Amino acid sequence: MHIHFIGVGGTAMGSVAVACRMQGHRVTGSDGPLYPPMSDVLLQAGIEWHEGYSAERIRLLAPELVVVGNAISRGNPELEFVLDERWSMTSMAELAGRLFISRNTSIVCCGTHGKTTTASMAAWLLESAGREPGFLIGGVPGNFTIGCRPLREEHHDTRAGVFVSEGDEYDTAFFDKRSKFIHYRPTVAIINNLEFDHADIFESIDDIVRSFKHMVRLIPRSGVLLVNADDPYAVIAAEGAPCPVELVGTSDECTWRITEIREEGKTTSWSLIHNGEVYGRFSLPMPGEHNLRNATMAIASTAFAGLSAAEQMIGMPLFKAPKRRLEEIGVWRGCVVVDDFAHHPTAIAATIRALEQRYKASRIHVVFEPRSNTTTRNFFQHELASCFQGASTVCLGPINRPERYSEDERLDTDRLVKDIAQMGIAAFSLSPVRSSDPTWGNDIADILANRVQPNDVIAILSNGDVGGLRSLLTLNK
Repeated sequence: MHIHFIGVGGTAMGSVAVACRMQGHRVTGSDGPLYPPMSDVLLQAGIEWHEGYSAERIRLLAPELVVVGNAISRGNPELEFVLDERWSMTSMAELAGRLFISRNTSIVCCGTHGKTTTASMAAWLLESAGREPGFLIGGVPGNFTIGCRPLREEHHDTRAGVFVSEGDEYDTAFFDKRSKFIHYRPTVAIINNLEFDHADIFESIDDIVRSFKHMVRLIPRSGVLLVNADDPYAVIAAEGAPCPVELVGTSDECTWRITEIREEGKTTSWSLIHNGEVYGRFSLPMPGEHNLRNATMAIASTAFAGLSAAEQMIGMPLFKAPKRRLEEIGVWRGCVVVDDFAHHPTAIAATIRALEQRYKASRIHVVFEPRSNTTTRNFFQHELASCFQGASTVCLGPINRPERYSEDERLDTDRLVKDIAQMGIAAFSLSPVRSSDPTWGNDIADILANRVQPNDVIAILSNGDVGGLRSLLTLNK
């Protein structure tokens, strides 16, 4: 089949496109300007992609199916042609559910935080045990070279294989406002945590809980729902589940109880009690209690898929974190530079705690770019003021695309700097007007140059380019 992707350059879209090519389909695509590594990944996979969107070009290509990316909206020339001609179209999530998951055991890893890491862990545990799972992971998993991989051909449309998905609660496409995870039809669903996020599509935490409840209703009676017992909204989302519910946490009533936690530098170890009996002791080469919880969810989900504790205890110490999850990317002026995706107050606080565990004798300098649709607005004005505890320096980049909101809707970075400073932390910010300058990272580098000492840690928290700062800190040592 010839499949055309409108918006092929997105991380998930590009990964799914490559997986389609691996299944033998002809794949073409279009997008705005693409750069390495994604442009190289597509070319190496044999995918013909074009810069810009053209109704005439897609007419000549005449694909049998068109996949419309989440970022594509009405007015796009290729989309308008597809609608006018009534060609067959779908979303990335629906395509993945149909082509890759099908009737196989579907493990869907959901939650505000930790989806990528948990999905990567579950996929790796299955892989290390020789199960060859399929997977769809939004980031770049450390143990694999691609973000999406189909199951072996003999498992298509059967119940023999296991497919692991990162269950994103964000909406599916311009024509389908349901959360993506609805299309993954979970056999095993994980709800790691629930907080307010994605202010552009959800109005409240109640809206988010409602979307998770829709997903829970799809779990078959023969499946299982794994829930963080310590998260009240996750517990609410699980109410009325039509399948067995297993609680994961530290309290005595948990089905999977975490005990005897030991944190030593880059390693976290813990014991796990399952239904009141010792299940095993595990070691993870990552710091932070939040990563331990992610790992426990991965263990519980893959146990349902047939892995033994012995197989899991062998695989877990060999896990490699996904890219941009506490990833050391270089050294600058004698300081370790760490890259992390954290963009929500809870995730920022957890990341700083993990850095304190890993680098016990080091001062931590945090660079945070308000970039998401939630943190660029003032929803978390108070929470952001308190989540940087443990840092020596906090540098706030300019608000991304500030023109989207009125001044009274936007995050007030001047006020945020004052609030952070009241905690005894040196805080700095760049004006929102700098957001259009692609080199604003130079100003942050100048601030850091006057603050850092050898053996300190610089943590970059953003899913964007950070004004070129990553390149500055990793190329200019």
